[in-house]
Amino acid sequence: MNQKKDGKFRELCRRAGRYLLAFLKWTLAASVLGVLCGLLGTGFHAAIDGVTGLRQAHPVLLWLLPLAGVLTLLLYRLCRVSFSAGTNLIIQSVTTNEHVPILLAPLIVAGTTLSHAFGASVGREGAALQLGGSIGHNFGELLRFDGDDVRVLSMCGMAACFSAMFGTPLAAAVFVLEVVQVGSMPYNAFLPCVLASYASFLTGQALGAEPMRYALANGIPALGPASAAQAAGLGALTALLGIVFCAALHQAGHWAEKLVKNPYVRIAAGGLAMALTVSLFGLHDYAGAGGHMIQRAVDGQAPPLAFLLKLALTALCVGAGFRGGEIVPTLFTGAAFGCAVGPLLGLDPGFAAAVGMIALFCSVVNCPLASLLLAAEMFSTGDLGLFAIGVAVAFVLSGYFGLYSSQRILFSKIKRAPLDRENL
Repeated sequence: MNQKKDGKFRELCRRAGRYLLAFLKWTLAASVLGVLCGLLGTGFHAAIDGVTGLRQAHPVLLWLLPLAGVLTLLLYRLCRVSFSAGTNLIIQSVTTNEHVPILLAPLIVAGTTLSHAFGASVGREGAALQLGGSIGHNFGELLRFDGDDVRVLSMCGMAACFSAMFGTPLAAAVFVLEVVQVGSMPYNAFLPCVLASYASFLTGQALGAEPMRYALANGIPALGPASAAQAAGLGALTALLGIVFCAALHQAGHWAEKLVKNPYVRIAAGGLAMALTVSLFGLHDYAGAGGHMIQRAVDGQAPPLAFLLKLALTALCVGAGFRGGEIVPTLFTGAAFGCAVGPLLGLDPGFAAAVGMIALFCSVVNCPLASLLLAAEMFSTGDLGLFAIGVAVAFVLSGYFGLYSSQRILFSKIKRAPLDRENL
């Protein structure tokens, strides 16, 4: 009997030791990676802000956008990295452990910086995800981790750089856990992603990075039947916008390839079209990511057609091949849409802008939990009832569209069953 008890005790000790070692391994690896990504992400953020300020001070730089596009493509070709390698490759590497080129990190930094310096209508989070995923993947291979652990470190890097760029550590961690396979969250990566994300956030804070934060001048309306119906209505309309947004960005690339076969001519023509449109119609607010326009929308002052203009110009630049991302343009488009449509539903335009940007984010990335956490962190609030209604409605009604073609949606949004795409 004593021997049996001793055996159980030893087995319990072995299990405890195994979990302790795993905890220590991930604490060390994720923290080191988080600090590294925090340093690089904060520096990258500062570089984007710097070149954006330079372009705004010298609008003539917009006319060099065609040359910037050609230079970006040339850099990829010289480094022998596929120009199609991007966020989809990073997401795919998490599920298949496909190798991520080590040169992808500096290339995406250079390409995105050029895009922002000369006014392409793109964001920066795509670069953050690619930068972090590339660093995490290669960091894991350097440490000789097995395939599963390399995938976890790739997710840690994605979360860390997203956190550094946006200053939303919890939303960044959960976003990465949700976005790869919607409906199947890899909880084994929860601790490492949270640690890496917060290590990156704290590193950025120590370096003086400013997180994305917005104040609602008129606060958040009380939750009641009327306000719930209004938020649901806005969520439904935002779902439709999300479908249009995803379709436009995906189809723009296909149309551009059919129209102009040569990639150098294609990206130069896209840059020239962007420069002409912005200059002729005075649309300088729509060049670059447009973060300042999100603030205007939250203040209730966005122009009525701002969301359509941003959507069209982002589709133009992404379709032409400019490096960057789609999330900040998504937030811009959603905020401007909410500001324009919200008053028609009886909502305060500033609050409607807040719900619109979060609901559209959910529509295009299919990540409802991360969307709510993004609202909590960006608007510094725990009053999420109306946000939750708008996000939930947008999540269901947006169907199975999404920005990332490598994202896998495993389960139906309307019943408890695996998603059978043949019967959609």
